[in-house]
Amino acid sequence: MKRDLLRAVLLGGFLLISAICVNAQSVNGNLGTVTRGSAAKATVYLTLPGGLHANSNAPHTEYAIPTVVRASATKGVKIGPVIYPRGHNKKFAFSEQPINVYEGRVPFTFTVTVPATFKGSTVKVNASVKYQACTEEVCYPPKTKAVTLTAAVR
Repeated sequence: MKRDLLRAVLLGGFLLISAICVNAQSVNGNLGTVTRGSAAKATVYLTLPGGLHANSNAPHTEYAIPTVVRASATKGVKIGPVIYPRGHNKKFAFSEQPINVYEGRVPFTFTVTVPATFKGSTVKVNASVKYQACTEEVCYPPKTKAVTLTAAVR
């Protein structure tokens, strides 16, 4: 009886910590003032708490789900290609080959170009980050988190 209770408490604690870890990631970003007719730099950040990593955009293994950032903006505004940072190769017990991963606060950058004829006073950029958070032992289902960046237009 005591042993069953102890198992239940330990399992419950593990599940609670797992749920906290899998939801502890955040996505945010910034976009400074944008000038009509020129490009501005936008940055979206994926923040992974200690103990978690995400596969990079190029994880170098067939089964790892890569991190992908997508961005779109107000009509007429051009979004440049996303620049992905280099991850680092890390060896895991479950894989024969190292996997290229991200850890900590990971920046993804792209340009936002507002045409000279743009009529609005602000621009909105919607960005999403699709990633798979993992620990040393387990990977959680892939998630997509979104952020909206807003900037004044001069």
